[in-house]
Amino acid sequence: MSRPHALQHNPNQNHLLAAMLDDDFARLAPHLEQVPMLLGDVIYDSGDKIHHVYFPTTAIVSLHYLLENGGSSEIAGVGNEGIVGVSLFMGGGSTPSRAVVQTGGIGFRLKAQVLMDEFNRSGPVMRLLLRYTQALITQMSQTAVCNRHHSVEQQLCRWLLLTMDRLPNRELTMTQELIANMLGVRREGVTEAAGRLQARGFISYRRGHITVQDRAGLEGHVCECYGVVKKEFGRLLSDVRRRQDR
Repeated sequence: MSRPHALQHNPNQNHLLAAMLDDDFARLAPHLEQVPMLLGDVIYDSGDKIHHVYFPTTAIVSLHYLLENGGSSEIAGVGNEGIVGVSLFMGGGSTPSRAVVQTGGIGFRLKAQVLMDEFNRSGPVMRLLLRYTQALITQMSQTAVCNRHHSVEQQLCRWLLLTMDRLPNRELTMTQELIANMLGVRREGVTEAAGRLQARGFISYRRGHITVQDRAGLEGHVCECYGVVKKEFGRLLSDVRRRQDR
């Protein structure tokens, strides 16, 4: 499989796939399957055995932990910067969290055994995936700290900015109820927080559509958690060698 830039959807739109050396990518390319990832699709449920990993390109997947009482909250998001299914090569074989499509789009899936065969070569792909996993763990840890110590308004700013980093435009389709489930807070809290952000001119909200009007305003209002996560992804992944079509 080549890496044509002219196609609307291609594996090179995923940063991890784009960062692989050409020889490594060539071994995986014939096995990559483009798949639709529709809003609300459950990619994995808690305890599921992993048969495929997913490389989102235009979709965003939310990783949730579920409680016995039915409650849940997001522990991390995965978009075009990453891979869904790190439990596979970290030795688990199954996932303790639920993976749900937060923003519909396209991704590429790969059979679990194909990825494990490449990972077990102990070469550049293994090192790339481990660096990504370290960055993902940072995101999970910072989310836990943020949810405990910062206001719903700050959490919403963090979530919006991380989501915008993975999208090509400033608008996302997301109801306040879904955002409340992501953050693990009451819907009324999200309504109040979104209202304050809208009053400041940072966002506009209508019928499940949120548009970021002033990104700099959000960045000035967000807690330090957003910067910590962004910096760690940059530190671990910005210097990987990216091979593009000539």
